[in-house]
Amino acid sequence: MASTHILCFLCLFFVIPFSSSSSSTPNTITISLSPLPTTQPSSDEFENLKVVSSATRNRAHHLKHRNSNSKPPLVKTQAYPRSYGGYSIHLNFGTPPQTFPFVLDTGSSLVWLPCTSRYLCSKCSFPKIDLTKIPKFIPKNSSSSKIVGCQNPKCSWIFGSDVQARCQDCKPNGRNCSQICPAYIIQYGLGSTAGFLLLENLDFPGKIVPDFLVGCSILSTRQPAGIAGFGRGPESLPSQMGLTRFSYCLLPHRFDDSSKSSELILHSASSEAKTNGFSYAPFQSNPSANNSAFRQYYYISLRKVIVGGKQVKIPHKMLQPDSQGNGGCIVDSGSTFTFMEKPVFDLVAQEFGRQMGNYSRARDVEAQSGLTPCYVISSKKSAYFPELTFQFKGGAKMVLPLNNYFSPVGKLGAACLTIVSDNVVGPAVAAGPAIILGNYQQQDFHVEYDLENNRLGFRPQSCSKNA
Repeated sequence: MASTHILCFLCLFFVIPFSSSSSSTPNTITISLSPLPTTQPSSDEFENLKVVSSATRNRAHHLKHRNSNSKPPLVKTQAYPRSYGGYSIHLNFGTPPQTFPFVLDTGSSLVWLPCTSRYLCSKCSFPKIDLTKIPKFIPKNSSSSKIVGCQNPKCSWIFGSDVQARCQDCKPNGRNCSQICPAYIIQYGLGSTAGFLLLENLDFPGKIVPDFLVGCSILSTRQPAGIAGFGRGPESLPSQMGLTRFSYCLLPHRFDDSSKSSELILHSASSEAKTNGFSYAPFQSNPSANNSAFRQYYYISLRKVIVGGKQVKIPHKMLQPDSQGNGGCIVDSGSTFTFMEKPVFDLVAQEFGRQMGNYSRARDVEAQSGLTPCYVISSKKSAYFPELTFQFKGGAKMVLPLNNYFSPVGKLGAACLTIVSDNVVGPAVAAGPAIILGNYQQQDFHVEYDLENNRLGFRPQSCSKNA
C-alpha cells in the first residue's frame, strides 16, 4: 500500500516533453573524482568515525540483502573525495546540459539524479546541506528529455522481460501502448529514492551519449545527491556507454571536502594489453542466485589475507561465493571502510592482537569511535603495525599502506583498525558477500576495472600527484 501511495504521489508531478537528440564522437574526455559534500565533518572526531563506521555497516547490510537492473577510445572525468567517506563525479544531462554531482558507486547500476522543481528529500537535513539549494534536473528545460514507455526494451533493464507485467493497461501484443515504464523505488543502506525513467543526452565535452537511461527521482530519503551506478547491470554507465574498462585513483580522504580531485578514466577502445605496472586478478563469475542484485557486483577472487607475513586461515566457503551469492569478496567504491563478515573479521582482528600484544587496547576509544581493535600508542617512541596484504587468484598482492588500514584517533594517541564488521555474531555464512573491499582501502591505488578481459588491475600510486 505504501508503494501505491508513492507511485500516485509521483504521478502528480511528472510532465515531460518529447524530442530528439544528436551525438558526436570526441577522442578524450576527463571527469574529476572528489569527495561528495553531503555532511560537515563534526568537531567531535569520535562522532565522525562512529557515523562512517555505522554507515559502512548499513551499506554492507544493503549490499548483502538487496532485492532484485563508433566509439572514442578514451573518456576522462574528475573525481573528488567527500566528507561523508565517498567520492563524487560531475555529469551533464540534457540539452542544453545541466550539471550535477553524483556519488561514484560500483555497487549499484542505475544512474539517477534529483529531478523536477518539486523534488523532496526527507531526512536530508545534514550539516552543510541547504535543502532549498539541492541542484535539480528540470526536464522541461531540456529539448532532449523523453519519457520511457513500458514497451521500451530499456524499461526491462529495471523491471524484467515480462512486457505485459509492465504494461498492464495495454492490450497483449498491442503496438500502440502509451503507458509509461513503471516508477522505480530503490533502497540503499541508509535511504531510498523513487521516480521515473527518462531517455536523455549524457553530455561530455566533445561527446554526447544519446538516449541514455537515467532515473528522474522525485522523492528520496537521506539521498540529497544523485548516484552514478558503475555496476555490472545493463543500466549502468559503463554498460550504456559500451566501455571496455574504467579506472580511478582515489585521493586519500580524511572525511573533509577537499577541492582537490583525481581522474576517473573511461575507455571504450578494445585492448588485451596490461597497463604498465599493474597486477591483475580475475573477476569471479557472478552467482546465479535468484537475487539479481548479486549479478551487478564485481566479485574478485580473494585467496589470502596476510597479517604481518602470516596467512589468516579463513574458511574457503567465506572466500568463494556459492550459487546463492553467500560468501566471496566484492569491490565497492560506495562503501567507505572494508566490511568483513564476523567470522572473517574475528580471525583477522585476533591475528593483529597476537602480533600487537605489547600494546594496550584503547577500550574507551573503541566505544566512542565504533572501530575495533584500537591500541594505545602514545607511550611508545615508535609503533609497530603488522603489514596487511590481500592476495588474489593468480598471485597478485595488494599490500596496503599503513594509513589505509590503521588510523590515528583522538588526542589520547590511539590507532584503530579501519575495517568493520557486524556487532553481533552471525551464522557461519550470512547472506551475501562475506567481504566488501571499500574505498578507504583503495586510497592511493590506481584501480582498473577491465571489463573486456574480466579482471581487476591495481598498482600503488600517489593519487595526489595527478590532482
